[in-house]
Amino acid sequence: MLEGGMPELPAENYLNKRNIPRMDFLVLFLFYVALVLIGGVMTCICSKTQYLKGLVRGGAQAFSCMIPGCLQRAMLGLLHYLFHTRNYAFVILHLILQAMVYTEYTWEILGYCRELDFSLCYLLLPYLLLIVNLVFFTLSCVTDPGTITKANELSFLQVDEFSEATFPKNMRCPTCGIRKPARSKHCSVCNRCVYRFDHHCVWVNTCIGAWNAKYFFIYLLTLTASAAAMAIVSTLFLVQLVVVSDLYLGTYVDDLGHSQAIDTVFLIQYLFLTFPRIVFLLGFVMVLSFLLGGFLCFTLYLAATNQTMNEWYRGDRASCQHCPHVAGAPSTEPPVHRNIYSHGLWSNLREIFLPAAAHYEGKKK
Repeated sequence: MLEGGMPELPAENYLNKRNIPRMDFLVLFLFYVALVLIGGVMTCICSKTQYLKGLVRGGAQAFSCMIPGCLQRAMLGLLHYLFHTRNYAFVILHLILQAMVYTEYTWEILGYCRELDFSLCYLLLPYLLLIVNLVFFTLSCVTDPGTITKANELSFLQVDEFSEATFPKNMRCPTCGIRKPARSKHCSVCNRCVYRFDHHCVWVNTCIGAWNAKYFFIYLLTLTASAAAMAIVSTLFLVQLVVVSDLYLGTYVDDLGHSQAIDTVFLIQYLFLTFPRIVFLLGFVMVLSFLLGGFLCFTLYLAATNQTMNEWYRGDRASCQHCPHVAGAPSTEPPVHRNIYSHGLWSNLREIFLPAAAHYEGKKK
């Protein structure tokens, strides 16, 4: 046992008694992670390339021929329920995953780190971030994103100027029957028009719009920070454990019966065999940190330029589709979409945290 009652890592005794395969599980795990990341990147690329869209559509049709019709209908029904209707499935999944991660952190990592004299401030930081995250998660879920009705459509129509490329004037929503203000969109999942519509988020079971965008931004920020903080604490624990137990000085017997010094790759395998739940937790929060960090950076870019995800996508399409039509005179310059809503960094950020529509609603009342 280590000092303070921690389990000792018997490096030389354990490693000399048995030959352990060289990193088979780690290779498979990294291969799996690489496939997931490549799949995500290819999905993003395919959504922007017509040729690849056709290939994916053809592959999906060929694959569907091998699946029974009843199973296809069941899968489509489940996907429609999960992603095209309002339900609490992903909200419950979000809370379950968060509870499982923090349970493992509390059950093992917190106690071990206390034995190794880690600073209590660092150990309690994930809990502080969790409290803030749950507060803004709740606010993102319950706050009206900016629903447009016949009673308030006039006030929304006065907020932003229209753009012929992305938000033409005098357009009506065919579903709601109201005049569509600039920067608005009808959400087919929530069945309502939302001002400054960004996207529909299944994790909070609502749209992200003008009035809850600030809450969603802080929710995303604290979720990313909590995953990163937990990854850092877990990594420091494993590193400190290796240093305290002098594990890096040990040796092991390879498949040929030769004594080898422990290297980094073998050390990761040994830690996985000794602390499997902690290493799995570390891998999960590290992948989550990268994914959330990438989405957070994209959200920061949109906020700094006063764009929504919907406007970014529509602007990209407008640059390709809205070409000037002049008879007998082909266009000499490619059309360039101009963001007319960006008025400087601080003004753009103020639009997120103090949306102009709220002031119009206040004056009307």
